[in-house]
Amino acid sequence: MMGRQSSSAARRVVVVVCAAMAVAAAAAQKYNAVYNFGDSITDTGNLCTNGRPSQITFTQPPYGETYFGSPTCRCCDGRVVVDFLASKFGLPFLPPSKSTSADFKKGANMAITGATAMDANFFRSLGLSDKIWNNGPISFQIQWFQQISSSVCGQNCKSYLANSLFVFGEFGGNDYNAMLFGGYSADQASTYTSQIVDTISNGVEKLIAMGAVDVVVPGVLPIGCFPIYLTIYGTSSSSDYDSLGCLKKFNDLSTNHNNQLKTKISALQSKYKSARIMYADFYSGVYDMVRNPGNYGFSTVFETCCGSGGGKFNYNNAARCGMSGASACSNPASHLSWDGIHLTEAAYKQITDGWLNGPYCSPAILHS
Repeated sequence: MMGRQSSSAARRVVVVVCAAMAVAAAAAQKYNAVYNFGDSITDTGNLCTNGRPSQITFTQPPYGETYFGSPTCRCCDGRVVVDFLASKFGLPFLPPSKSTSADFKKGANMAITGATAMDANFFRSLGLSDKIWNNGPISFQIQWFQQISSSVCGQNCKSYLANSLFVFGEFGGNDYNAMLFGGYSADQASTYTSQIVDTISNGVEKLIAMGAVDVVVPGVLPIGCFPIYLTIYGTSSSSDYDSLGCLKKFNDLSTNHNNQLKTKISALQSKYKSARIMYADFYSGVYDMVRNPGNYGFSTVFETCCGSGGGKFNYNNAARCGMSGASACSNPASHLSWDGIHLTEAAYKQITDGWLNGPYCSPAILHS
């Protein structure tokens, strides 16, 4: 009995010491600002800078209920990864870059819902123009950043940006969504992965040329575990699913993307020795939540918190979260999925911790 008590006490001491070290590292590691690029996973309001049209579901309750108390144009019940990152470094939440009144000296968010890595011409060449409903690709987001940079750092941008944190992505998720929902198979979509990854890599290089030093580059998520895919593409064949109940072919698509992206990032790390380019492993972090939900406080991983009771995943594309007939669960923190497409604040908090301290960012954002 004494042995077990001593072992438990020792584990508590280790946890306390590790937490104290993480706090100390964050205190020592200062950034002028955080600048984010991406899509709906991290959009903090760009799509709503010209108003909040009612047909956009995430401008309606119960979005935002957990932390903000009302919708904020985030596709979540509360905060997203970049909110937690900014807070960790003592910075305010990132204003959307399209805001006409914001101060961007401590950060800005170029991410916009629906964003893709590739531009409109790419999708037009594939006959998929109608699947891209918002034009905010990487090339545009870099332009948006260039437009605000003069107000941030004037003629001394390289020095200022060298002491800022950049988060570049994730990108690619909506590129694959357009292809998959446009009739392409997962195998067909994977033939364009190299182009998508090259575009991401080129974007990172453009930021480094502008002065960025610390750049986090996230991979894509395990979409085969997401309620939207499980609902729309579910089959009666057990061979289509992995041991956890995720659709294999879609996760294979994500894995292929991430493997190619890691190879590109490794090449960039070798090329830019003075930069600190970090691969953020969105996939492994979320997949471990699916594998070990209890470790993260989740009671369910495949059922959305906010939905209209559609099937075993609580997802109905015709009555999504924010639409008439949909409602939120009583405890979003017990769910991995918020609306079938995006994760809960509780999940994003866990993901952020994995990026800051490891093991889901290589190297970890925090360093001594």
